[in-house]
Amino acid sequence: MAATETQLMLSVGLIEKDVNGDTLWVWCYPSVGSDLRQVLLSKCCLTQDGRDFHTFVFGQFCRTWYYITTVEVQEPTALSKVTHFSIVVTAKDFNPEKYAALSRILCRMYIKHGSPVKMMEAYVTVLTKGICQSDENGSFLIKDYDVRKAYLAGSLKDVVSQFGLETIILYTAVMLKKRIVVHHPRIEALLEFTRVLPTLAWHRKDWSILHPYVHLTDTELEDLKKCPGYIAGFVDPEVSNRSDLFDVYVNLPESVITVSQSAKEAMAMGKLHKDIGHLIVQSAEDTERSDSQVIKDISFKTKEILTNLVSLSDECEDSKITLEGLKQHHFPPATENFLFHLAAAEQLLRI
Repeated sequence: MAATETQLMLSVGLIEKDVNGDTLWVWCYPSVGSDLRQVLLSKCCLTQDGRDFHTFVFGQFCRTWYYITTVEVQEPTALSKVTHFSIVVTAKDFNPEKYAALSRILCRMYIKHGSPVKMMEAYVTVLTKGICQSDENGSFLIKDYDVRKAYLAGSLKDVVSQFGLETIILYTAVMLKKRIVVHHPRIEALLEFTRVLPTLAWHRKDWSILHPYVHLTDTELEDLKKCPGYIAGFVDPEVSNRSDLFDVYVNLPESVITVSQSAKEAMAMGKLHKDIGHLIVQSAEDTERSDSQVIKDISFKTKEILTNLVSLSDECEDSKITLEGLKQHHFPPATENFLFHLAAAEQLLRI
């Protein structure tokens, strides 16, 4: 059953802050490369000089997902010299709820036994059997955490309620595989908002474009730039000056979306966009409709556009669209422009 699912986990690690205020990476199993380890340490709130305390953060680096759960040690426990610790799980899949649940159990085990041995045993059991059971620490079953649940866990209705018709800019950017940068000083707000955006292109079900927690360091930006299109979250306001990193910039606290000069041509809006925008708003504002129904409504409209695009490509030589071919259909300029760039994003364009 869990053969493929369990093989998605890559490692478990432990970061501790001791009574002297020193934070160290103290243990991991089986291993974590040095670049990734540095990134994980920088994401852990215990290394951030007593700034905000974050119980759970997640992100992606070098195609590896990481999930960091941090707890404060309450006296008395087996951990006499430790004030806080973080459990770091790395995996190949996006599933925050699954790894948060597993990490909570691992945390309770570590607090009780004061040794990573029990954690390693639990990790290996999940790896081999897809289950981790212990009476006092709760039980965990991998099969309870379907990936579709993770994809649908955010609220698209909240995004539309914040941005209204401007959500069409986000839809267009995701559909055209543009580089979207989102800024918010609170990491929790960033994680909640960015994880929803890939649902705007539900037909792809591609969360590898999501990089919800990025720092402005050379190592991380180098990794980010390898992706042709992405949704990247930053807590540092300095990112607004890094126009080399984005086509679309979302200032989340101010609810402002800006399209960069270089992306304006590809992102030009017309009647088609207006129609899709109204459909998104209408669906999201309907109190009877759930978030997944809103995603379904948008996806239905997207399929309609893609079906038209495929039928246009079928008319062309080697089933690839050309600008000349598109021009013969006399679409309004903005529609033609959108279809051309969408054909490129969907690999239907003749290069």
